[in-house]
Amino acid sequence: MAFTTLPDSTPPPDPVAPAGPRRRFSGWRWATALLGGLLLGLAFPTPGWAGLAWLGPGLLLFGAVGLPAGAAFRFGWLAGIVYYLVALRWLLHIPFPAGAIAGWLALSAYCAIYPGLWIWLSLRVLRLNSSGAETFRAGLGHFSGRPWFTRLRQLLFVAALWVALEMGLARFLTGFPWSLLGLTQWRNAPLLQLTSFTGVYGVSFLLVWGSVALAAAVTGVAYRPVNRFGWTADLRGPLFVLLLVVGLGFTRLVRPVPGDRRQLTVALVQPSIPQEVIWDSAANPARFEKVFQLSQQALATRPEVLIWPEGSLPDMTREQLAAMTKLFAGTDTWWIFGSADSEPAPADAGAQWRHYNSAFLFTPNGRYADTYRKRRLVIFGEYIPLERWLPFMKWLTPIGASFTPGNGPGAFRFGTSNTLHVSPMICFEDVFPHHTRAHVSPETDFVLELTNNGWFGESGAQWQHCASAVLRAVENGVPFVRCTNNGITCWIDEFGRIGDLFSEGAGQVYGAGFLRTTVPLRTDGAPRELTWYHEHGDTFGWSCVLVAVGGVAQAGRRRKPTV
Repeated sequence: MAFTTLPDSTPPPDPVAPAGPRRRFSGWRWATALLGGLLLGLAFPTPGWAGLAWLGPGLLLFGAVGLPAGAAFRFGWLAGIVYYLVALRWLLHIPFPAGAIAGWLALSAYCAIYPGLWIWLSLRVLRLNSSGAETFRAGLGHFSGRPWFTRLRQLLFVAALWVALEMGLARFLTGFPWSLLGLTQWRNAPLLQLTSFTGVYGVSFLLVWGSVALAAAVTGVAYRPVNRFGWTADLRGPLFVLLLVVGLGFTRLVRPVPGDRRQLTVALVQPSIPQEVIWDSAANPARFEKVFQLSQQALATRPEVLIWPEGSLPDMTREQLAAMTKLFAGTDTWWIFGSADSEPAPADAGAQWRHYNSAFLFTPNGRYADTYRKRRLVIFGEYIPLERWLPFMKWLTPIGASFTPGNGPGAFRFGTSNTLHVSPMICFEDVFPHHTRAHVSPETDFVLELTNNGWFGESGAQWQHCASAVLRAVENGVPFVRCTNNGITCWIDEFGRIGDLFSEGAGQVYGAGFLRTTVPLRTDGAPRELTWYHEHGDTFGWSCVLVAVGGVAQAGRRRKPTV
């Protein structure tokens, strides 16, 4: 992909700043960076004003025009840290104040590097920083004077670059794909059908392309002679693609559902146990009694499966285990729950035991049937980095020792002749698109997510986590069932629509109770028709990486002095 410009012409005087490279950016640049970051952060739940995601990237890119490389990066980093401080403010609810504040600031500062890189590299490739265009107004004039097709290719490039950086954010240092831009559109079911081909990255691409095209159209009015609709030239491409995607999405949503699909009645217990109680061993009897009573009420509705979330089950005494076995006796109800699991460690492991965050399947008569062990662990929440060599690190966290990751995806098979096939996931594993794919097969009836968002009080974390599950359901074409400690307990169909949601009066989703619901399964047990994304993975995302690397490399060669 080539990026060309028209020959430079003498720019008009710039009333905003003097000509020549600037090492600092002025007050209006600060305001633009802060506003752009705020728009992006508020697009995530809560409040979840998704429309703001269509404005933020364009405002930031064109607000940085004319800045030298270092200032361009700082501009993007400032916007990024506002973006993530707002989107990730739920971290402050962790009942470990020093660690919560430190984690919030450190994680936001790290994630902000990616918007900083996006601004810097975009301006470099488009030749809109101070080495290619001395000032803000001159840079806008240079860009607006380029042929329409050149502007189109360059706007497509900056959208691909955004996706390439999101691919890195989702993988580098174990990855943190929690706040990928495409997640902001999680309630827009027609648009989300795009993810069955491209994954979440396709929605991010379309958001950024539409946003920068809008900014190009608006700024171009002052620099190009236009007729009545000529100013819309840059907008026509993304608008056409958006209408096409939404139209195809509607056709997918209205497709008739087979009437002979099997169904499973499940009871999802949401105990809403505060995290401080989970850490307090003295509270175990009251904690067990709360879950036991909710289970009694749920079993009275005669579900086929009773499910407890992650973090709900304390270390049970023999008497408590006997009480649970008696409760299930004669009910024909299977039992799935999350709990810690341990086994002796090898002699050379440096510890006597290995601990796992696990999910268990028990038969209706109270016998153990299967286990899944969580594969992706939360840093400082489930494992302490460099614990063997830097033991003092454990004092920075509320956990006493690290868990061990499991070996691979699991599948709970149960029901008559083991015809039901459920793929369990634990905690935040489902926020990783490439990881979730491995848990789905043509035999999967649904993905079961057991999670404990009680760490974060009653905050936007629960809704943001649910948004990830919605995207994963559409990407793979398989329903998700979510059983959570304090929200959002629900099931989601393969098109990303929430089929049933636990709530108390006035829509309160964080309280204690249970949800009895019916989940549709595969038609007559036949293999599920999975999506293009599930079969081919992040092909679109890696294509954007190649485009980004090629554009940046070409820009480097173009700037290299000739001998």
